[in-house]
Amino acid sequence: MPKDLIAGNWKMHTSHLDAIQMIQKLSYRLEASDHSRVDVVVCPPFTALRSAQTVIETDHLLIKLGAQDVHWEEEGAYTGAVAAPMLQKLSVDYVIVGHSERRQLFGETDDDVNRKLKAVLRHEMTPILCVGETLEEREQGISKDRVGSQIRLGLQGFESGAVAKVVVAYEPIWAIGTGKTADADVAGDMATFIRSALAEQWDTAAEEVPILYGGSVKPGNIAGFMAKRDVNGALVGGAALDPDSFASIVRYWM
Repeated sequence: MPKDLIAGNWKMHTSHLDAIQMIQKLSYRLEASDHSRVDVVVCPPFTALRSAQTVIETDHLLIKLGAQDVHWEEEGAYTGAVAAPMLQKLSVDYVIVGHSERRQLFGETDDDVNRKLKAVLRHEMTPILCVGETLEEREQGISKDRVGSQIRLGLQGFESGAVAKVVVAYEPIWAIGTGKTADADVAGDMATFIRSALAEQWDTAAEEVPILYGGSVKPGNIAGFMAKRDVNGALVGGAALDPDSFASIVRYWM
C-alpha cells in the first residue's frame, strides 16, 4: 500500500509572509519520525509559493510543496493562469486538480481536469485528482455513479504507469466547508469503491494510488478515517491553516 499523505489546502488565505511563519511553526511541531510515516504537503496560494519554496529549502524541511491548480497549456495568452513548467521551477511536488470549488465556481469540466492531469505528469509532479458528489446526488443514490464518472473521464487515455503516479482525493461536496463530515464508514466505503473502479480499468496500478479523504477533517476525526484500509491520508482545508491542528492531524496515531 502507498505511504500515507496529509495535504493542507490553504485555498485563498495567507500572504507570502504568513506562509513563511505557518510553515516554520508546522515544522517545529513535527519530528523526523512523523515524516518517515507520512508525506506532509502544504498548498499555499500562487503568490506564496516562492516564499514557501525558499523557507522549505533554506531550512532543509521535510515538508513538501503543493499548488492549488494549474493550466493545461505550457504557455500562452491565458491571463491569470499558471502553467505546469512555472510550478515545476518552484520545486512544487503536488498539484491539486479538479477540486470541487474549481468545478462548481469556475466551470471546470472533466475534460479540463483530464488535460490538467496530463500537464502535471508531463512535468514530473504528482496530481491530486479530486472527486466527489453533491448532497442532491447523494440523496438520489448516485454518489458512486458520479464519482466513477469523474475518475473515468479524468483519467481517460491514461496508461497504467501514469495512473500509478496519481493521488485521488474523495471530497463529498456537501462536507466541504460546511462543518458536516462523512463518517468513517462512508469515507472507507467510497475509498474502496474508488480503488475497485481504478482496478477495473488499470488492474494492479490501483493498489499504488493513494486515496485521501477530504471534507471538514479535524484532529478529532482523522484517526477514524485513517483506520479504513483504503484511506491513505487526507486533504485538509480549514484545519490546515492552524499549525497546531494540522500537526495533530499529521500525527493521527498518537
